[in-house]
Amino acid sequence: MSSSQASVQLEEVRRRAQSLLSSSGSAQDVKAEVQIMAGLPLPPSEKYRHLAAEAMLMENTAALNRQEILESLTQLVKALSILEKYGCNLVTPTRPRYWRSVKHNNPVFRTTVDAIKGGRRVLFLYGYTNQQIDGLSFPDDASEPDTEKVAVVTLEVMTLRAEVDMVIKGTHPHLESFKDIIPFVIQQDKLLCDAAVILPGEEHGDKPLALSSPAKPTQPPTHGQSPKPSTVSPPASECNLCGGTSSVLCLSCDLRPFCDACDDLFHRHPSRANHKRDKIQKTKPDTCSLCGISSVNTHCSTCVQRLCQKCDQLFHSHPDRKGHNRTVITPAKMSSPSLSPWECGHCTTVNEMRAVLCVTCERPRLAAAASSVQEDSLVPPSPNTEWQCKSCTVVNQGSSILCEVCERPRLATRPPTTPAPPIAGSLPATAKWTCQFCTYVNATATSVCEMCNFPCKDSPAAPVPPLLLPTPVTKDPAQTPTKPQPKPRVNLEQKRQMLMREDGLKLIHQIREAEKHGVSPEEVYAALCISGGSNINPCDWLASELPHLLDEICAMAASVQQNYKPGDSGTQQVEGNAESSEHSRRDVTGGGVKLSRAEAKLAWLAAGGDTERAVRQLLRDRQAKMRELHSLGFPDVSHCEEALRQSGGEVKGALSLLQRPLLEPFHQRIWSDQPEPPIDPKHPDKQRMCRRLLALYDLPSWGRCELVLSLLQEPGVSYSLEDVVQAVKESHDKDFIRRLLNNECPCCLSIFPLSKMQSLTSCQCSVCHDCFRQHFTIAVRDKHIRDMVCPVCSGPDINDPEQLDSYFSTLDIQLRDCLELDVYDLYHKKLTEHALMKDPKFLWCCHCTSGFIYDGDQLKVTCPSCRKSFCAQCKKPWEPQHQDLSCEQFQQWKRENDPEYQRQGLAGYLRDNGITSLSVSACPHCRFQYALTKGGCMHFSCSQCRYQFCSGCNNPFHKTACKTPQCKIAGLHAHHPRDCLFYLRDWDPSRLQALLQKYGVEFNTDPSNGAQTDACGVMEQKDEGGQQIDSPCGIQTQPGQAGLCEKHYKEYLVSLINGHSLDPAPLYDLQDLAVACDRYQVDKQKGENEDDNAYHTRLLQKLMEVPLGEKVPRNK
Repeated sequence: MSSSQASVQLEEVRRRAQSLLSSSGSAQDVKAEVQIMAGLPLPPSEKYRHLAAEAMLMENTAALNRQEILESLTQLVKALSILEKYGCNLVTPTRPRYWRSVKHNNPVFRTTVDAIKGGRRVLFLYGYTNQQIDGLSFPDDASEPDTEKVAVVTLEVMTLRAEVDMVIKGTHPHLESFKDIIPFVIQQDKLLCDAAVILPGEEHGDKPLALSSPAKPTQPPTHGQSPKPSTVSPPASECNLCGGTSSVLCLSCDLRPFCDACDDLFHRHPSRANHKRDKIQKTKPDTCSLCGISSVNTHCSTCVQRLCQKCDQLFHSHPDRKGHNRTVITPAKMSSPSLSPWECGHCTTVNEMRAVLCVTCERPRLAAAASSVQEDSLVPPSPNTEWQCKSCTVVNQGSSILCEVCERPRLATRPPTTPAPPIAGSLPATAKWTCQFCTYVNATATSVCEMCNFPCKDSPAAPVPPLLLPTPVTKDPAQTPTKPQPKPRVNLEQKRQMLMREDGLKLIHQIREAEKHGVSPEEVYAALCISGGSNINPCDWLASELPHLLDEICAMAASVQQNYKPGDSGTQQVEGNAESSEHSRRDVTGGGVKLSRAEAKLAWLAAGGDTERAVRQLLRDRQAKMRELHSLGFPDVSHCEEALRQSGGEVKGALSLLQRPLLEPFHQRIWSDQPEPPIDPKHPDKQRMCRRLLALYDLPSWGRCELVLSLLQEPGVSYSLEDVVQAVKESHDKDFIRRLLNNECPCCLSIFPLSKMQSLTSCQCSVCHDCFRQHFTIAVRDKHIRDMVCPVCSGPDINDPEQLDSYFSTLDIQLRDCLELDVYDLYHKKLTEHALMKDPKFLWCCHCTSGFIYDGDQLKVTCPSCRKSFCAQCKKPWEPQHQDLSCEQFQQWKRENDPEYQRQGLAGYLRDNGITSLSVSACPHCRFQYALTKGGCMHFSCSQCRYQFCSGCNNPFHKTACKTPQCKIAGLHAHHPRDCLFYLRDWDPSRLQALLQKYGVEFNTDPSNGAQTDACGVMEQKDEGGQQIDSPCGIQTQPGQAGLCEKHYKEYLVSLINGHSLDPAPLYDLQDLAVACDRYQVDKQKGENEDDNAYHTRLLQKLMEVPLGEKVPRNK
């Protein structure tokens, strides 16, 4: 191609690239055009109009050797890349916020653009012409940058960067254009590629540097001078001095190769001591992916690992990895030993490649490994168990990676030791000694410890090995020079471990420092992935460069040409003309994409700092958010894009911004003084009703509002709007909502929503609020506190003390809001009295039936309510004669001296013994005073404590099975003693009189004076007309029964029997004895040849051993 044709093509390509860059501002759009311009056969003076490319190249490569030129060109490429980003930020339609200035204190700017010559001149061409103290800026009168000029300069910067990059790689098609600009690049008409420098990380042919120096005539060394290297570049595999195998390449000596020995001798001179040398990388064998030393023995297809035998045994000993699919790899047999460092098969020590014997165990290089049994025993069963350090023998925890003492890695091998020759006077061959440094017991007689190389305190200092003594240099040229010996080098494994430790500690320090400034570890990692090659602090980079990078990601995402295919999880680049690309871009984003830094940062962190992946992730996230907003009823793409940008990519915030203008008329109506009309579910404008529901009732979504309207529009419903809204907030299932709205109260049988039903914590029954309040109001006012249970199931069983306390503690919270204040106070009063009744010092007044606690020890007690006195022991009204007398003595005194008592006769006795309704008795459980009417049912229930007992013996009644041994009764029952009225009321009066006569107890047979003789006059409580009225018994009396009916006369006689503690057993016949023995579990087995009289006597004697009732009322 001629020069004129190349110039014409250059103009066409430049014009097309300028148009693309000015419209999109993305470097990706003009990448192909830049490569075309960089490859045109034109000199830099014709190719670059605005940019002084020749001057910039000459200034940055003047008076430098080849290696320094390469480093300078690499630095120039980095600076041009940063300048390219500055230019793209200026021409992009969405420029960054701080585009007007460039700060000198920016670490990236300082290490790239400011580190080369001519970098600021490019910024002047962009328009940064105003010099400030801390940097450069646009003039104050410039409101917009000159995008056409900036686009032309940016294209030239991109072209120059591409050309310099191709020169460094040696792939430039027209290197002759730079023969007068960059020294040492072209030698005559061809490029010499004799010495290829393979840098670390480029072993697989990524970026070879093919630069060499021109040949010089060979000059023999003069007498008295040290031999100089040959000027003719030998093959890279031969040493430049001795012709042996080369191992290093000196970059300062025109890339001349040396072996280890010649390198040590030649660069010992002070003028060459600082030369930079690189090891010649050999083709590395396939090594283990964990230790990086041993050859691969096994390939695991499950975890995609290539491991050596030892690492495979250790790594797959974990229980989670035992089932992995592994394949044994058989290595090809080598004709000769490897020239790389080798690992001892016995002690796993890594030795130098020249070593024939292992420096630790002194075994030959090709010696067989230890037995598999021993290997298996050395491998721990699991990496979570404790492990012993091979350096200092300290036992570490299974979770630690580094040793707690020497900080060596867990999988590190034992460090090599330098064997010392036997010395006269050293330890005997069979002696064992303990190292004072690492406490290792050395079994062999060595002068240093096998673990830490610390010398033994009992052995003399080890002499210096002969190889380490300095060899005098012979200056006689006639003498034949011998091959110099190299200096001992540092152990490669130890050096690698130290570097790994330093890098890890540095990373941990950077993360901790970043957390102090509120920076997450993910941000530090992403920052290091981008700026890891420099010494820039990640926090400084995030503060200065991350905003520009995020703007660049947003710009790239806005201009990328991608096509989302249905069903694909990622994005796919579509190649085609500009028209199809623009069409696909509109399909994806709906026009100009407006992205925020917050979205770009999230995508950038998710991509781990990879810019291209971040762009793809950003577009995928934005597309998903746009679809979600479209589904919510917002089809306007531009409004959705702007709302997402303002909300930082949050859909919730964007939805709030999009709904704000729609709700503006509604808000205006709310703020007006006119009353708001009620929500009509049958209103034709359904969207308006839904918006009102959203604003008034805080429903979670638009669909829930539509569900409320549909439920209210169902025929025959009587739901209120508030009830339906409350039910819809709990669920979106229509059937479930109907169940919530239709609940029947078991008390009033009305239908209520579940929100208007109330239940106790002890059961699952639910009643309406009115029934709940009415039930407990009546229970508190008219009933006992134990009646305050569920009105449906009567639960819980509050006779259990533990359940009673927990039940009332939760019930108090529910009653606080539903009961009236006076009823609630009465509830607390009854609850307090119920608790006080458990106190043994609590007394009930016999006059007014109020209770209180009495702490005194006197018999006379005065009620604090009615101010009347009574006896604390017998609970009878107090009389002066009771002073200094016991209750029994006072009762006897009344019988003998009180004329009123003597006049009453039998009636007074009946009253004192609780046979009439006017007598006062006490509950055996709570001692509550009440009027006890006898003559009827003996099953009584206390109105205060609900204690159920027998009025004859005060023993409790059981509704279910009791705890009495061998009791099989499951229903209502009580265990009465044999002297209880429950059994004695079945006897005839004559039999009861016979029992009293047997023991000599007097009883009345004639009525008292003034008593009625034809009808019984004992007062009873009767139900007449729905009221409880005290009236006489009125039953016909019989002669000889003291003017009483037979029922009350039996009670009178039984009271005398109980008062004198008489046992009715002597009047039992044989049948009665058998029944009583069965009742009280007495053995009634009849003996052999035992007559009836002896049998009767023996049973009577055993029955009378059973005590009488303990709670039966007795005379005091």
